[in-house]
Amino acid sequence: MKNIDTAFRHVRGFTMLVVGGSIIISCFALYKSFSLVSQMQDKVYILANGKALEAYASDRKDNIPVEARDHVMTFHKLFFTLDPDDKVIKTNVTKALYLADESAKRIYDDLKEGGYYSGIISGNISQTIQVDSVTIDINKYPYHFRCYATQNIIRTTSMAHRSLITEGNLRNVSRSDNNPHGFLVERWNTIENRDLSTENRK
Repeated sequence: MKNIDTAFRHVRGFTMLVVGGSIIISCFALYKSFSLVSQMQDKVYILANGKALEAYASDRKDNIPVEARDHVMTFHKLFFTLDPDDKVIKTNVTKALYLADESAKRIYDDLKEGGYYSGIISGNISQTIQVDSVTIDINKYPYHFRCYATQNIIRTTSMAHRSLITEGNLRNVSRSDNNPHGFLVERWNTIENRDLSTENRK
């Protein structure tokens, strides 16, 4: 009886050890599986020119300064890049207005009513913009920005360079084809827009 009792205790202890080890191994396997799946979800493969490129996903907060600056630059380039073609002007401004609130629409309406765009068309004037820098304050939401740029106004006989400084806020919105960065320019206004130089064209 003692041998049976001792054998039973040994078998029970061994069984508990095996069960405990199985549980630990199963938990570890599940943890590693979820960890691996999570890592794989952070990887994205992009096909470009017939080549598969590996990219890594990251939290949006890590990219806010970069995306915000690019959003501001894109908005200004679309709004201020103009050619003497009504269709081009409408196309660019429409794309720009998807990136901003009614403050930009109000400025566009004021320029249109003042004959700014018709003057560009009738005078065969082209306008480009070079964004020199964009500062973003991400410590307070909505994010405040200030954009420093140079306007180049190309006329038939001359080219004028103007300093342009604007500011506004950025609010988070849903991403879309028309607004891939998911920001909206708010309370946009011009701080400075003055002549820098004018040169004759040969």
